[in-house]
Amino acid sequence: MAEKYQNYINGEWCDAGSGETFENRNPANWNEVVGIFPKSDGKDVERAVSAARKAWDAWRLMPAPERGMMLKRTGDIMTARKEELARLMTREMGKVLTETRGDVQEGIDTAYYAATETRRLFGHTAPSELANKMNISFRFPVGVAGIITPWNFPMAIPTWKIFPALACGNTVVFKPASDTPATATKLVEILLEAGVPAGVLNLVHGGGSKVGTAIVEHPQVDLISFTGSSAVGRTINSRAGRDLKRVSLELGDKNAQIVMDDANLELALDGVLWGAFGTTGQRCTATSRLILHEKVYDKFMDMLAESAAGLRLGDGLKSTTDVGPVINEGARAKIHEYVEIGKNEGARLVVGGEPANDGDLAKGWFYKPTVFGEVQPGMRIEQEEIFGPVLSVIKVNDFDEAVRVLNDTEYGLSSSIYTQDVNRAFRAMRDIQTGITYINGPTIGAEAHMPFGGTKHTGNGHREGGWEVYDFYTETKVVYVDFSGKLQRAQIDVEY
Repeated sequence: MAEKYQNYINGEWCDAGSGETFENRNPANWNEVVGIFPKSDGKDVERAVSAARKAWDAWRLMPAPERGMMLKRTGDIMTARKEELARLMTREMGKVLTETRGDVQEGIDTAYYAATETRRLFGHTAPSELANKMNISFRFPVGVAGIITPWNFPMAIPTWKIFPALACGNTVVFKPASDTPATATKLVEILLEAGVPAGVLNLVHGGGSKVGTAIVEHPQVDLISFTGSSAVGRTINSRAGRDLKRVSLELGDKNAQIVMDDANLELALDGVLWGAFGTTGQRCTATSRLILHEKVYDKFMDMLAESAAGLRLGDGLKSTTDVGPVINEGARAKIHEYVEIGKNEGARLVVGGEPANDGDLAKGWFYKPTVFGEVQPGMRIEQEEIFGPVLSVIKVNDFDEAVRVLNDTEYGLSSSIYTQDVNRAFRAMRDIQTGITYINGPTIGAEAHMPFGGTKHTGNGHREGGWEVYDFYTETKVVYVDFSGKLQRAQIDVEY
């Protein structure tokens, strides 16, 4: 019998008020029910927000390093349970076990980094323009944070958001993706074991239309952090903006890898295979476009076709598997629709292009790694996010054209260039319009202690990870201390 899970609200595990539930199934074997979860609604969100609001005063007044010790213990527990968490994650979202171990490790790294940042929530001091006066700034928590996360990194992305929010003294209402609620529940259990008090962290399972919308529109939720599609992000930004909430959005992309004529082709091949087909292409940083210099195009395409065709599909728990399933039937249908669009646009299908239904693969939602050649800039498969194992390859004449093609989308998250020319590398760092650029590495592989985010329609300018995320979760308060014993008027009683 499948395990039954609950919400966590105000220090208690509980069912949805309606009593309704939904199933979470293994995308590699749709017959396997991973768990049964509460199908919550706005009433459950109301209880969670109320609990978070009541808990905020005590939590914000706790010394930040004491909050940090809880996050350090969280990292310790995650380390001890890494294999268990990784195996559960593979069962509920499909990516191979080596990747889910990496997903957990990123959460561990984020825990330890957040723990140390609680001793580094620095303000500033600055000279005053007046005598016997001091200027100081401090950082304070904002309030209740609504955290809405996707399914493709069910441990890493929630930790990117929840750990800094808690470190800064905010309380949290957390809605994980309905495709990966079990991993999210385990994360909450670990935080509670580490000592996070009742009401500070609240977990509400359910769909975006009822739970997500209720969080975004609740008047006592002060800030929203969301990772997901651009379409949903625009809706969230519009609704939250009516109440002037602080909003951080990490949205879609169409990342590209450039391979120049002087590149190490074997290294570039390893990079694009990992970037395009790791996590079955279901990463916001996945390599969706490959931009090849004309001098290496034919040779590299032969290398790529042979390697992509040799990738082994299967259950991510098996050591022989290179590529797992896509997340669900709807995702596979969307991917195949884009493949048909590509063929109709005139791109040449080189490898893949169809679901994989042989043997045990028929039990899940598998799609063959797919490569299109002769893709032209402006084609839909070159411009629109597919979020699956589909790679579009474009031929260019030189470096300048490569950069123009890379920049010519509405997105700007990640990018990559393979070259042995240091001058080209530095021009790429300067001219590529993305938040992340890799030199001689794939478009995936962000590290927990560095800012993560993009330009243009990839988001709204905030960053996850690193030191910058702590600015999002805090308010700056400026304090002027005048010990002159008299009225001093800034900008008036000053002569230069």
